[in-house]
Amino acid sequence: MKEKIISEINLDLVFQCNDFSQFSNKLKDTKTHLIFKSIFWEKVFLSWINIILKKEDYELPNYIFEKKSFSLGLQIISNQEIASLNKKWMQKNGPTDVLSFPIISDESLNNLDHIELGDIFISLEMALEQSYEYKHSIYREMIWLASHGFLHLLGWEHNNEHDLENMLNFQEYLITRLD
Repeated sequence: MKEKIISEINLDLVFQCNDFSQFSNKLKDTKTHLIFKSIFWEKVFLSWINIILKKEDYELPNYIFEKKSFSLGLQIISNQEIASLNKKWMQKNGPTDVLSFPIISDESLNNLDHIELGDIFISLEMALEQSYEYKHSIYREMIWLASHGFLHLLGWEHNNEHDLENMLNFQEYLITRLD
């Protein structure tokens, strides 16, 4: 992959997290507490944006590579709340693990340095269940779900197995770059 030099990038993250004190006995280790901190997610998303902007061979809209400032929202919510969003906006019943609502679609905004990417919603309860199912930490599951939602905000889709495999591989690449 080719890399290019980029100038400093700014990120404005709107972070909200419900009170999940009922799960405090399942979320004891120090690393897990990071998933409830805005500054942690700012660093994660900023890192991913910088990685993506340095590469020239990703299939993303070209105008993304010209931006200097990004904003997005991340909310960690309950199963009940994500089920409500899933029903209202996706016409699907029941909770899901992550939902993304991209905003970028109007190319008339191309001349602005700033771009609003959209919002990501993650169900903590689903993330906990999946962390048990896949036998890894809640920290790892939250990063995984955030990376998936983030790529959807950038316009990444998976309409077939090949696209899904590419997306999942790229998610893994982004996650490994955080370590």
